[in-house]
Amino acid sequence: MKVCVLGLGYVGLPTGALLATKGMCVHGVDTNPDLIEAINSCSFTSVEPDLDLLVKTAVGSGNLVASRKPVAADVFVLAVPTPVLEDRSGADLSAIEAACKELARHLAPGNLIILESTVPIGTTEQMAVWISRARPDLRFREDEVEVDDSNRVYLAHCPERVLPGRLMQELLGNDRTVGGIDQHSAERARDFYASFVHGAITLSNARTAELSKLVENAYRDVNIAFANELSMICDGQDIDVWEVIELANQHPRVNVLTPSAGVGGHCIAVDPWFIVASAPEQANLIRAAREVNDAKPHHVAAQVRATLVEGGGATVACLGIAFKPDIDDLRGSPALEIVARLAADGKLTVLVVEPNVTELPPDLAGLANVKLTALETALGRADVVALLVGHRQFREADHALLADKQVLDCTGAWRKT
Repeated sequence: MKVCVLGLGYVGLPTGALLATKGMCVHGVDTNPDLIEAINSCSFTSVEPDLDLLVKTAVGSGNLVASRKPVAADVFVLAVPTPVLEDRSGADLSAIEAACKELARHLAPGNLIILESTVPIGTTEQMAVWISRARPDLRFREDEVEVDDSNRVYLAHCPERVLPGRLMQELLGNDRTVGGIDQHSAERARDFYASFVHGAITLSNARTAELSKLVENAYRDVNIAFANELSMICDGQDIDVWEVIELANQHPRVNVLTPSAGVGGHCIAVDPWFIVASAPEQANLIRAAREVNDAKPHHVAAQVRATLVEGGGATVACLGIAFKPDIDDLRGSPALEIVARLAADGKLTVLVVEPNVTELPPDLAGLANVKLTALETALGRADVVALLVGHRQFREADHALLADKQVLDCTGAWRKT
């Protein structure tokens, strides 16, 4: 079987490499020439456990090759970005539309197209419209008037459901939902995933599958927002939020989550807005949760400034700028936003400690008052230490180094040390 994977990001590349190691012939497509070169030359590296080895094995076997253009295949898998629009009125689907136009010229009857990107309701059906405009000789639905199946192609949505840091285990082991634009499309996609997925595969229609993925992330966002709002309430009342949560969770039917510096990444901080855009009059709780979590970095930055005023310090150590612990992904990171807000005050020296990256992102790298610093150096120099992300290195740090510091722990990792 030949598979063309469009989009070699955090889902597309591991998926393509995994399929290649299963004996499929995989052609990966991406717009980033540096990434393509790194893959094809076996020089790709990642902090994701086992991913770089998997990619090198797949390329070395001859079953994985990357380029900037798609080729003919039996199955086309789209895993391209779908960022929220700046005004939060929906998703930027330009990458999906461009991918549809590119792959359309290579389609043949009997091909299967699978969208894995997280998208607003109705996107999979819109893909059929885009592809049909480019290839009016092909048809998608079994309920169309034609009975001849010789020009039929199949289209389904199977949203990715993986956790950074556990990509390989979850690609294989997680249950999957497959939503087709018709039953035959869903069944074809199910058979494809059954060839390598160990988890259960549930069939549905495309619109339901689209919303189910959005609901997964909105559910988590709402629950995180409760914890974050509670932390801000406790800050104003001089109450230890960690103790409050510990006591409340003694109730057998209560499970309050852990507060944080905010919510980041490409999923939880983005996907709920797609629901809000689809149902603005009904999605009031989902919208409110997004607003609470978006406000948390502002609150944390204000806390740091207040500590500086009280302690008279001028050097802040910000521990972590990834969007979650033990990864190198900075996309949408609330910690990164906090650092940027503190750096905007030119009188502050901001020492950034991020063990999973080797350089600061461009927006920070050009600032004279921001330095990427080793942990012990930062703890030695700082007047205030803000633990923004609970990386393993920070959890295991020598707490004697904090003895004379003003400490703001946004993660709870240091509470009992």
